Amino acid sequence: MNIEDLYKIFLNYPNICTDSRNAIDNSIFFALKGENFNGNRYALNALQNCRYAVVDEKEFAIDERFILIDNVLDTLQELAKYHREKLALPIIAITGSNGKTTTKELVKEILSKQFKVISTDENLNNHIGVPVTLLKMNSKTDIGVVEMGANHIGEIEKLCEIAQPNYGLITNIGKAHLEGFGTFEGVKKAKSELYKFLTDNDGLAFVNSDNEMLEDLNPPSRTIFYGTSEFTHCQGKNIESELFLQFKWVSTDNLSFDDINIDWDNKGRNVKTQFIGNYNFENVLSAVCVGNHFGISDINIKDAIENYVPSNNRSQLIKTQNNNTILLDAYNANPTSMEVAINSFSSLNVENKIFILGDMLELGSYSVIEHSVIISILSEMKLKKVFLIGENFFSLQTLSPDFNYFKDTDEFINWVKNNPIKSSTILIKGSRKNYLEKLIDYL
Repeated sequence: MNIEDLYKIFLNYPNICTDSRNAIDNSIFFALKGENFNGNRYALNALQNCRYAVVDEKEFAIDERFILIDNVLDTLQELAKYHREKLALPIIAITGSNGKTTTKELVKEILSKQFKVISTDENLNNHIGVPVTLLKMNSKTDIGVVEMGANHIGEIEKLCEIAQPNYGLITNIGKAHLEGFGTFEGVKKAKSELYKFLTDNDGLAFVNSDNEMLEDLNPPSRTIFYGTSEFTHCQGKNIESELFLQFKWVSTDNLSFDDINIDWDNKGRNVKTQFIGNYNFENVLSAVCVGNHFGISDINIKDAIENYVPSNNRSQLIKTQNNNTILLDAYNANPTSMEVAINSFSSLNVENKIFILGDMLELGSYSVIEHSVIISILSEMKLKKVFLIGENFFSLQTLSPDFNYFKDTDEFINWVKNNPIKSSTILIKGSRKNYLEKLIDYL
């Protein structure tokens, strides 16, 4: 079946399903394959609810409800690209080493104040999640917000070819997925693929003027700048606060040259967020900048940000029965995000601070040196209440014997059962596969 004929079917049944366990009525099931599963085997079961099943193994196409093609993933991506070409709407692509999901959520919340927005669900930002996101958009959608993740060079380029964004935002460049990218230069090259696509297609980028590395990636000529420096389109200032991030911003588009040196005491919209950690400032300000550009009112921007509550183990504030205050930031971790989290948490004006940090994964040959650097940073701060979890940290315990080391999260849980932690402010940070969120019930 060619893509035009499949698209006609999609228009009649515009719901896509890739998991037979979550099949819904009158949808199309795409039998994707992975290292440990073959969706073709579940196609018949999916048809208990789905209208059609797209498969790529002939033996499973037993009647007219099955659509046999050469490759299910390629077809899903091709269908999404074909559909995107029919959509007359702006799409904003968001990528970066850290903060892209938080930024995407904030952008969605702000734009949704005045527009019908479809965005990436959670962090479904890969070669499957991006097509599925696009296929959720329709003629009633005003703006699309697509998060793009990658761990190899060329993946952002591929996702851009599918989504064809008109706008783009790179949050930052950090030491993430070094195992896949090979080197830090590989990370930079991969993220710059978004800028290149925008340049080649007359797109517009939102760029943090405080981040010189982003400027080095050659953003497109059509650029909107945000940051703390002068001559940005959206200027912000971080305000000292005890716990939650607080900041001011002003759109400089309508300021005269004499007003460039902003009197922050008398100008700027003040915002009190529910984020802990100053490192979230640039994520929030980028979302403000996007909202400004799309004409969202200052009041709506402020309301969207102040009512946004972090979740999904990202900058999530949790109060426990042991009178502990926990900053849970354990969805992902890399050397860059770990260092900024440590520095931000150490600067908080609170008592009884405890650091619980888990291994940083996907670092390849850089793993030993990067974990050593984190231990060195903690040692130089002369911190006493530090708990390091995971095989990588555990293997380096001789670097700083005063810290507490555990091979895995379960081992630390057993320790906590006999050594309760109470009335403390705790940072929990680490890569997802440490399952550090399990600690909450014991703290």
